[in-house]
Amino acid sequence: MAQKMDFSGYDPGPYYDEMFDAAGAPRPGCRMLYEKIISLPPGEVLARQAAAEQALYDMGITFTVYGHEDGTEKIFPFDIIPRVIESAQWNALERGLVQRIAALNLFIADVYGKGRIMADGVVPRSVVESSSGYFPACIGLTPPRGVWCHITGTDLVRDEDGRFLVLEDNLRCPSGVSYVLANRRILKRAFPQVFEAIDIRPVDDYAPLLLDMLHSIAPVGGSRPTAALLTPGVFNSAYFEHTFLAQQAGIELVEGRDLVVVDGYVHMRTTRGLKRVDVLYRRVGEDFLDPTVFRPDSLLGVPGIMEVYKAGRVAMANAPGTGVADDKVVYAYVPRMIRYYLGEEPLLDNVETFLCWEDKARRHVLANLDTMVVKAAAESGGYGMLVGPAATPEEREAFAAKIEANPRNYIAQPTVGLSRTPVIVGDHFEGRHVDLRPYVLYGEDIRVIPGGLTRVALKKGSLVVNSSQGGGSKDTWVLGGPAA
Repeated sequence: MAQKMDFSGYDPGPYYDEMFDAAGAPRPGCRMLYEKIISLPPGEVLARQAAAEQALYDMGITFTVYGHEDGTEKIFPFDIIPRVIESAQWNALERGLVQRIAALNLFIADVYGKGRIMADGVVPRSVVESSSGYFPACIGLTPPRGVWCHITGTDLVRDEDGRFLVLEDNLRCPSGVSYVLANRRILKRAFPQVFEAIDIRPVDDYAPLLLDMLHSIAPVGGSRPTAALLTPGVFNSAYFEHTFLAQQAGIELVEGRDLVVVDGYVHMRTTRGLKRVDVLYRRVGEDFLDPTVFRPDSLLGVPGIMEVYKAGRVAMANAPGTGVADDKVVYAYVPRMIRYYLGEEPLLDNVETFLCWEDKARRHVLANLDTMVVKAAAESGGYGMLVGPAATPEEREAFAAKIEANPRNYIAQPTVGLSRTPVIVGDHFEGRHVDLRPYVLYGEDIRVIPGGLTRVALKKGSLVVNSSQGGGSKDTWVLGGPAA
């Protein structure tokens, strides 16, 4: 006989729980969802979870894990119990994200322009110029509208007090928004009555907003601009997302070999001959973008495309050079950027961060590795990271040697007790740690998509939410109410 699932045995633990308050009562924004879940007949929660997983399989929602012994292609784990963010909380987050993206954009423009922030000593020149995301070839570039970071995914966490903090910025080629759109479609099937009863802000307009943003940066011309998504190809970990977004936005999906520079413009090869491309949504890193400017061995890019870009005959999102602000060491200086460029106090705080290139900070980190999370400056996906409390003494010793050998490459942060939310484990609910990646589009203005990707550390006790490290995802519901 199927078992009825409720929250009677659920333990929020010592962390901030997204669904329940400290007394164990549902938070106001979660009450209707809670009542719906506990009203379902025995077996129904698991049946809806199974249906959601089948839908993911049918939609081909996968990601790639490199070097995994069981194969590389994986269905992205998904839990049907959504994460709910109330309207006032979201409005505050949105204001903070808009402020942050505005400052980061000014920083990138300054770095490749006059370099005032470095000359004034607010951000050390050595930090910027030693970043793997800094490309001298981008000095003097002038992107359309002065916008460099058109698409951003900023990772947020919630601490034990429920306070949102910025964990890192992703401005190079931020991934994951396809799962936001797919998760919402699946949740509408899983809980249709709840969607009818609760005002949940939509995310379905992301694709048209993306297209509008791409068109807004196109070179001025009389005809409707042609936009395309430039992908490294089928072996890239985010290839599913590339195909999904191109299809949803109604733009072409191209690889470098599909493009050619002719008569000073970028064209794509078609069965009817060459067709001009005006805007590229770039999912290829700068170093692979143009073998005549960056890596000469790149087979993923387009020879000559940077000359076309400099001449203003093609636009790219994100602009080449944006990766300098993707560096985890540069991230530590964002609060200073906000004060410097905007004359404002940051609305969202960073997680406390120690820069290992600074002698005092490095000594502190090495003396406290058992309490720290250490990250490599240019790595992503949970790679190149040490979670001190979960590491063995041998692992901490080996990582200490890496820090000593290349201190510029590492930052460290105290272990944050990330907020938790209920997930289905077997035939009951357990708390798992989560983070949040909202997506921001910057064209004519800055637009924050309400919600974002809630990533879940599915392994019990784990703080690592990345899909490549065994994490999963949830739909994120932002409740309606007065706009920010």
